[in-house]
Amino acid sequence: IDTVSAKIELAVRATAAGVPLISAMGTGNKLDATRFTVTDLSKTSGCPLARVMRRELKARGITHLKVVYSTEEAKKPILLTEEEGARIPPASLPYVPPVAGLLMAGEIIRAIAEKE
Repeated sequence: IDTVSAKIELAVRATAAGVPLISAMGTGNKLDATRFTVTDLSKTSGCPLARVMRRELKARGITHLKVVYSTEEAKKPILLTEEEGARIPPASLPYVPPVAGLLMAGEIIRAIAEKE
């Protein structure tokens, strides 16, 4: 899910329904896929998406959410234009987002196996 509003809505609904949820935080402009970690949203730092999620979920009464996030500082994109105010959206290298997805899948499978 690439929009903050959708991530927030999913977290709100899952919490209300008592459904466990794990969410990926930002993978844009990251190069080192080994820097991902699984933790509680309240323990993240340095991730702009996690910061927004913490603030918005706290406003909705949600203080905990399992997440995968990177401890790597996002790289600065190379400016392709000198146009004032031009913004280049974060980009992901092909191997980075799948690593976050595999970590989430592993957490889900582990949780299911532990219930058995």
